[in-house]
Amino acid sequence: MNRITLSFFILFYSFSSFSQDVFDLGVRTIEIFFNEPNWDDTLDQYYSNNTGQRLIADSILIDGIADQDVGIKYKGNSSYNVNNTKNPLNIKLDYINNGQSIDGYNVLKLSNGFRDPSFVREVLSYQIAREYMPAPKATYANVYINGNLMGLYTCVQSIDDDFTNENFYERKGPFFKVENTGFSISGCGGQLGILEYYNDTNCYQRAYEMQSSNDWWKLGNFLDTFNNHFTSIENVMDIDRTLWMMALENLTVCLDGPINSIPHNFYLFKDNNGRFSPILWDMNMSFGSFTNGLSSPVSVSDLQDLDIFHKFNDPKNKLTSQIFANERYRKMYVAHMRTIMNEKFTNNSYINIASNLQSIISSYVSSDPNTFYSYVQFTDNLNSSVGSNPVVGISELMDSRVSFLASLNEFSFQPPIISNISSNPTNVLPHTTINITAQITDANYVYLGYRFKFSEKFQKVQMYDDGNHGDGIAGDGVYGSTIDVDARDVQYYIYSENNNAGIFSPERAEKEFHQIPVVSGLVINEIMAANFSSVSDQSGEFDDWVELYNGGNNTINLNGFYLSDNENDLTKWSFPNVSIQPNDYLIIWCDTAGTSQSGLHTTYRLSADQEEVYLSDPSGVVIDAVHFVNMNSDIAYARVPNGYGPFVNQLHSQNLSNNTVASDNNFTILSEMRVYPNPSNNRIYILGTSATTLEVFNIIGESVFKSENVNSINIADWKSGIYFVKSGKSVVKFIKQ
Repeated sequence: MNRITLSFFILFYSFSSFSQDVFDLGVRTIEIFFNEPNWDDTLDQYYSNNTGQRLIADSILIDGIADQDVGIKYKGNSSYNVNNTKNPLNIKLDYINNGQSIDGYNVLKLSNGFRDPSFVREVLSYQIAREYMPAPKATYANVYINGNLMGLYTCVQSIDDDFTNENFYERKGPFFKVENTGFSISGCGGQLGILEYYNDTNCYQRAYEMQSSNDWWKLGNFLDTFNNHFTSIENVMDIDRTLWMMALENLTVCLDGPINSIPHNFYLFKDNNGRFSPILWDMNMSFGSFTNGLSSPVSVSDLQDLDIFHKFNDPKNKLTSQIFANERYRKMYVAHMRTIMNEKFTNNSYINIASNLQSIISSYVSSDPNTFYSYVQFTDNLNSSVGSNPVVGISELMDSRVSFLASLNEFSFQPPIISNISSNPTNVLPHTTINITAQITDANYVYLGYRFKFSEKFQKVQMYDDGNHGDGIAGDGVYGSTIDVDARDVQYYIYSENNNAGIFSPERAEKEFHQIPVVSGLVINEIMAANFSSVSDQSGEFDDWVELYNGGNNTINLNGFYLSDNENDLTKWSFPNVSIQPNDYLIIWCDTAGTSQSGLHTTYRLSADQEEVYLSDPSGVVIDAVHFVNMNSDIAYARVPNGYGPFVNQLHSQNLSNNTVASDNNFTILSEMRVYPNPSNNRIYILGTSATTLEVFNIIGESVFKSENVNSINIADWKSGIYFVKSGKSVVKFIKQ
């Protein structure tokens, strides 16, 4: 076995251990204890009543961590049966005790493996989905009730306020679960369709379950625009997230949902930009295990050759009929599907992930007393159809489906080629105008999407090759657009199309994007808003902090400068008479201590969920600003390269160059190389490698990856934990979530 040298191996153990949470990939042990001896009958009765009532568990242990007075109910539709011993469960930890949670999550949703002999469909689907769109986290749990083993479940994150805060940076907003399963309501034109508009909000109240309050009229306004004023759709709907969801569901033949005119199994959430987004849900019957809605009898080839514009002509399915009627959205949809297909299926990444999942749960499946399928069917269903009511094998479905899709004109057409993306000027100062350009071949339409904050929507402006938009000579294949910047870094992507096909750069846009740092000599260089154990202040306290860096040639006296977390109150905290030398750092603790402690302390704290930091000069002009979201515990947000690069997540390097990744025990690994995103649960990108060979080691020094001339690695099927990338003499630590 290849292991790293002893000197490097010692460094592995200098880092603090990676904290686990309930949705880290593995098998949780959940033990439920009811005082009620007839708990199963009671849960069946509550399910039948359909009032949301829960049975109180006296206690519950999750990997040995105890909670009391937890509310539990059965859930599911076809996966629930009164005769089942192992029914799906919904566990609400804060049902009685407000704030009770496990790792910050207060609801766990457990699926029982119904109609999935492989037992990987749900977790696999969500693992893939999260690389492209908001989607729940998922893992496994072995469940005991009153000491009796119920069996193995998938354990899925609830789509709730915590989910929307994590993915939309907004806890509250109009929020609906699409629940209708085909009912007809008098006065609503027969069976309710998908995203249909009705004048009477009573029609919606049968089709949707409102998760917010008094928002029926907002849903009605959205559906009015969607149905009757579609040219304004991007004002009220996040079309990009919609297209990603539709592309994934169609590609993976997930027919128990909206793309198959099944009016349930998705949510709608309205973000702070006034746009509704559909949210993927209930993927336990993905990869062809649900066949209702197709012409009977359904053959394997029907699933493999599913039309990529399935249900485009169904008048009751406005999601497909409206969106697929728009030629540009069709091209974007195909571009997204092509990206998922190339990254996950053409290279067999999906089956490697599925095999890894099965290896994790194999022993639990073999000892499950209430499984719906045999162990042989469990292993065989990765590749072959099994069961008396056959469930298609995952690779049996997808290998042929990928071949089918590749044969279609939509996937044979060549999209434009986007290259040589740049900004002019290269070094962008705050409050200036810049040109963003790209060399694009074979295009007849190009737009630039840009924003300055994670929580903002991308503004779209057309790019031109006319010599008037910073693009140089007209007709030379260089497209350009001019935008005004403030003091925040620019996040942007490019979309281009010709008569036949479209393409994004980066291809995972809008989930991923390019960045342009906007900096002057004095910058906000590093931030830590969840400092629990990394760096203590002069009083030994672990508080939020901001690091400034002076990249100029002159000393700057900060007397009269301001630091704030509120763009409407830029003078929230003023600097005393303190200076920062050239190529030096200054730490400000955001802990409300003010002048009561030595050092610099503001009068406010930072929020790890979402926050902005503004640095203003004495005249009130913002000279640097940073927006961040979902900052992980003891992880910093830092400019790399130091002083002028875009922000990335990394271990802190307080009072050191951000090209230096420092451990909690003051070991340092010097490197110009950087890895992002960090932490990551899917793919990492490596910049600044110093050698052609790149190798990755796990926490005990084993080599887990080695390749030549690569700048990204798919880590979706790796175990959670700490890893190190080594290229030449450069070493960078990263965390696989």
